[in-house]
Amino acid sequence: MIALRAKDVDFEVTYINLQEKPDWFLEISPHGKVPVLVVDDVPLFESNAIAEYLDEVIAPRLHPEDPIKRARNRAWTDFVPDFAKALSGTYYTKSKDEVAAGIEAAPARLAKLEQALSDERENDGPYFNGDKISLVDAAYAPFFQRFAFVEHKLQTGILKDFPLVQAWSDALLATDLVTGSVVDTFDIEFVKSLKRREFYVGSMFEAEAAAAE
Repeated sequence: MIALRAKDVDFEVTYINLQEKPDWFLEISPHGKVPVLVVDDVPLFESNAIAEYLDEVIAPRLHPEDPIKRARNRAWTDFVPDFAKALSGTYYTKSKDEVAAGIEAAPARLAKLEQALSDERENDGPYFNGDKISLVDAAYAPFFQRFAFVEHKLQTGILKDFPLVQAWSDALLATDLVTGSVVDTFDIEFVKSLKRREFYVGSMFEAEAAAAE
């Protein structure tokens, strides 16, 4: 969605219930995951594959033109699953002890990303390569968005020792390209998911709701 918005492309979105995936969706999504992009009746699946396709066929290009820089960007996009675990390891947890373990484990992965931001760009950003959104930004932004939402509850402070990562997150969450890429009810649905999966932070939102009543 972020890549489509960055390229100012007209598109239609069909949201599905991931708890009750319709048959038509499972037929076009081999892994049963979102997103799926249908182009001329041909489904494309997996986020990075979709983003790469879009960058090949629709201007402006979000990857660097330099082939070495482009390859390094792709390599850091491949780091997203490890990075995501650093953040989700604090909130996809069932207890305070698991939160604490997640906080302890996160810096090892965050330090690699902090170093990448220092080494990969020769400017002040604010994005991964500079002043323009790239596919790397599009890949990381959703995880920053989810973490920022729960961080005001958990107060882990795991980004405080990584100023470049924190500034990058702040920049991504300040642009409508990112914040406008989710459904209007994102916050509500995300909290529902946390509660349904019985994560510790979900109970903190429950307590907030009870206090408001």
